[in-house]
Amino acid sequence: MGAIRKYEASDLEAIYRICLETGASGQDATALYKDPKIVGHVYAGPYVRFAPESAFVLEDEEGVGGYVIGPEDSELFENLLEREWWPALRNQYSKPNGGHREWNHDERMAFLIHHPQRTPQHIAANYPAHLHIDLLPRFQGEGFGRRMLDTWIGYMNRRGARGFHLGVGTANTRAIRFYRAFGLDEIETFGSPPSAIYFGKTLKEQI
Repeated sequence: MGAIRKYEASDLEAIYRICLETGASGQDATALYKDPKIVGHVYAGPYVRFAPESAFVLEDEEGVGGYVIGPEDSELFENLLEREWWPALRNQYSKPNGGHREWNHDERMAFLIHHPQRTPQHIAANYPAHLHIDLLPRFQGEGFGRRMLDTWIGYMNRRGARGFHLGVGTANTRAIRFYRAFGLDEIETFGSPPSAIYFGKTLKEQI
């Protein structure tokens, strides 16, 4: 059985490992990257560093095998990262040269460090919070993803968040099926040609 609890600083290594082991459209990306931490630097590390209060992990007797992370206010969070997270990483990872079609996986992540994705203003206005959720295979298909989302959404409801969004690559068909079954709204596709989908949900107003 898995138990959900608040993130603790001692979970950081597990968070990075899970991020890598689910980093290929939900599949293990370990063999794709020379630097095993670069994916986590983009998609996990800053969340538990700057928004640990809204980070939850899933744990069993084998250890931490899943997480849901995400800030209450995407715009404020992204501005904070521009000041306090990305500069040091930009000194560590060079901006890749040439065209993106020539880049390997590490170089694509390095590009995101130098040019991090920003939430479109019209999405941030209506769905200000955002999240990432990743589960290792032993927790998939057992209802843990729904429990994790319910836990995080419950926290955001108590905080009075107006809504939340997330982005998922079109190649991650398992995740897309899950978000649709969970009842999230498909807001729009993005990329050229479309390579990802924004899902979102408006949360209940607090009285």
